[in-house]
Amino acid sequence: MKVDYGLPLPRGVMRFGALLLVAILVLPALVVVPVSFSSGSIIAFPLPGLSLHWYGEALASGAWRDALGNSLRVGIASALIATLIGTAAALGIDRLRGRARVLALLAILLPLVVPIVILALGAYFALATVSLSNSLTGLVIFHSALGLPFVTLSVVASLQSFDRTLWRAAASLGAGPLTAFRRVMLPIIAPGVAAGAVFAFATSLDEVVIASFVTAPSQRTLPLQMFSGIKENTGPIVTAVATLLLLLSITFLVAVEALRRRSRRLASTGQGA
Repeated sequence: MKVDYGLPLPRGVMRFGALLLVAILVLPALVVVPVSFSSGSIIAFPLPGLSLHWYGEALASGAWRDALGNSLRVGIASALIATLIGTAAALGIDRLRGRARVLALLAILLPLVVPIVILALGAYFALATVSLSNSLTGLVIFHSALGLPFVTLSVVASLQSFDRTLWRAAASLGAGPLTAFRRVMLPIIAPGVAAGAVFAFATSLDEVVIASFVTAPSQRTLPLQMFSGIKENTGPIVTAVATLLLLLSITFLVAVEALRRRSRRLASTGQGA
């Protein structure tokens, strides 16, 4: 059923505004794609020719491969930690009501509200006191904190559509809390958990400020390597890597949307049962 919000603007104007907003958000990211196929040695328009040379350079370069490896290791580890802690936090928040629930959600959201530079500075001093500065371990810890809100909010949203009678039915049949969670609740909220994990991984993969504070020069992540490449004017190789990351981001978005739809189907099936 369509809802009429009574907006005075014609539908055509609203559609144009929506398309303009999408263009402003998307076009800057798409500009790097044609440049990545340049046959020249500098980033310039018009392109002198088309070539896959810079993709080959990116894949053959040890520095870029090491940066990708660091990003993947940190991203996977931080996403796993954020998923475990975030899911547990969501289960706890789901039991809260009133002011306690609001305060818990606000605490979880703090990493998204505090300016990233302040977080990075705090991370540097905190890790220095425990001799974890200039290490990927320290980066994993704080990237996990950045990913935690995405997992928690995603799982909390999934729990809103979970039919509690299924849990009570499992308990009445003799299932313990862990068994009921694993056999009844987890299959239904799994898409929300997975979506949160994807967002946590993507957040880690894209983060550059904290990484620049807490890692050693030999431990560059992919965003740091790209930033360094831009400063050193290494040519279109940066745009080739950026294009690959753009494709990866699109894949993440498609995966999250698929998980969201699956979660809605499972929720509607559970309610229908």
